[in-house]
Amino acid sequence: MLRIAAKNKTRQRVHDRIRKKVMGTPERPRLNVYRSLNHIYVQLIDDLKGVTLAAASTADDRKGARVAGGNVASAKMVGKKIAELAKEKGVSKVVFDRGGYIYHGRVKAVADAAREAGLQF
Repeated sequence: MLRIAAKNKTRQRVHDRIRKKVMGTPERPRLNVYRSLNHIYVQLIDDLKGVTLAAASTADDRKGARVAGGNVASAKMVGKKIAELAKEKGVSKVVFDRGGYIYHGRVKAVADAAREAGLQF
């Protein structure tokens, strides 16, 4: 249990360091990724106003959209969904915030799917 706590503390430190450099604006919001064991959560955030423009996750219960979220296939689905929501809001360019996670697996799948659906990083 101590190892998991230490790993998350390290991730949080890396995330804080990234957040000093990455900032979302209304024209180019921050695409933030949070990954848990069972789900993946993605948000478009305007840091200047402090508001979330759009959000998507595998834990979404709306319209029966909830799926198993601990795999790459569902991460790709969330990436496509956030890109669709961004286009509805008139956003085509974003700043990617990997949240301190390694750019691999589910985090990479979200980014690749969002790019394929039309978002520019």
